Amino acid sequence: MSDFKFTVHTSSTYCKARTGTVTTSHGEIQTPIFMPVGTQGSVKAIEQQWLKDIGSQIILGNTYHLSIRPGIELLREFGGLHKFMKWDKPILTDSGGFQVFSLKDLRKITEVGVQFRSHVDGAKLFFTSEEVINIQRHIGSDIMMVFDECTPYPCDYDYAKKSMERSIRWELRCLEAHKTQPLLYEHSQALFAIGQGSVYPELRKMCLEELCNHDFDGIAIGGLAVGEPAENMYEIVDKSTDVIPKEKPRYLMGVGTPQNILRNIALGIDMFDCVMPTRNARNGTLFTTTGRVNIRNNQNKNSHEPIDAGLDNALSQTYSRAYLRHLFMANEIVGLQLATIQNLNFYLWLVKTAREKINEGTFTTWANSFINEFYPETRVSA
Repeated sequence: MSDFKFTVHTSSTYCKARTGTVTTSHGEIQTPIFMPVGTQGSVKAIEQQWLKDIGSQIILGNTYHLSIRPGIELLREFGGLHKFMKWDKPILTDSGGFQVFSLKDLRKITEVGVQFRSHVDGAKLFFTSEEVINIQRHIGSDIMMVFDECTPYPCDYDYAKKSMERSIRWELRCLEAHKTQPLLYEHSQALFAIGQGSVYPELRKMCLEELCNHDFDGIAIGGLAVGEPAENMYEIVDKSTDVIPKEKPRYLMGVGTPQNILRNIALGIDMFDCVMPTRNARNGTLFTTTGRVNIRNNQNKNSHEPIDAGLDNALSQTYSRAYLRHLFMANEIVGLQLATIQNLNFYLWLVKTAREKINEGTFTTWANSFINEFYPETRVSA
C-alpha cells in the first residue's frame, strides 16, 4: 500500500493559488514548494545538513545522470539514494526526458525508447519506459517521473503532436511497469505523469485529458521554460491547471524566476524545481528579499550591509556583502557555498511566504506588490 497522499488545505478566493500537503514515506511536503535540484545526488555547493537547516523539504535527483554515476549497482548496494547521500527527507527523480531535449546531439529517438551516448565516456545507454522505472526503483525516490520527450522551442505543430502522442504511449508503459516491477526498498514510490504539447493549447488539453484518465499519483507540466516567451508559458499553465483534477498535485518542471514562481502559484501550481538559484549563485548573482544583487559589483566592495537583511537566517544576517564579494574576487570556494545557501534560502522563503499569504487570503496583493517592487515583470492576475 502506498504512503503517498495529497491534501488541499486552503484555496485562494481571487486566483487558483492553494496550499496543501504531500505525504510520502520520508515525510510531508508543504505546498506550494520549491525543490532544490541535486542532479547527481548532490545540490551543488551545499551540504545536506545546510539544506535541512534552511528548510528544504524535498530535493531532486536525475535518473539519466545517476544511472551513469554512481550507477544503479552501487545505489542498490547502499540501499538507495537516501542512504547513499544521507538524506532522510523526500526525493523526486526526473526520468531523463529533459536529457532527450538537452542532449539532442547524443541521442536517437525511436518508438521503443531513446538511445543515448553517454556524455561521460560515450557508452551506449538505451532508455525505455520499463528501464527508466527500473533505474528509479534502484534509486528509491519517493516520487518517480514518467519517461517522455521534452520538445524544443520553437517546435512545429506536427512534430509537437507526434512527440506528445509518443510520450503518452511511453508514460502508460511506465505506469504498467510501476504496477508490475517490485519495490526494492522498504518504502513506497509514487509516479507522476507529464503533460506535453509544446505551446499548443489544444495539444496540451488532449494530452492531459488522456493522462488524467489513468491512476497517476500526480501530474506535471513539462516542456516549458525552454525558450518560449513567458506569456506563452503562463497561458499553457493556466489552461493545464483547468484540466488537471484538483485532488492531484500539480508540478511545473524547470521553473523558474521568482516572478515565474509567484505567477504560476496564482495559476494553481503546487511544486517547482529549477537550477536557477544554485547556478546563479555560482556566478555571483544573489536573489534577495529586495531584488537581485550582483555581488561582484564594485558598489559592494565596502558594504557593511548584510547579505540579506530580510531573511531570518544566521548566514544572511552574519556576513556582509563586502565579505562575500571579497570571497568571489579571491576565488574562494566558500563564497560559492554562501551564495548558494542565500539563494536557496530566498527561494524557500518565497514559497513559505506564499503559503502564509494564501492562508491569510492576501496572496495576490502581496505577490503583485513584491513583484512590482523587487522583481518587475507583469501582474499576478486576480
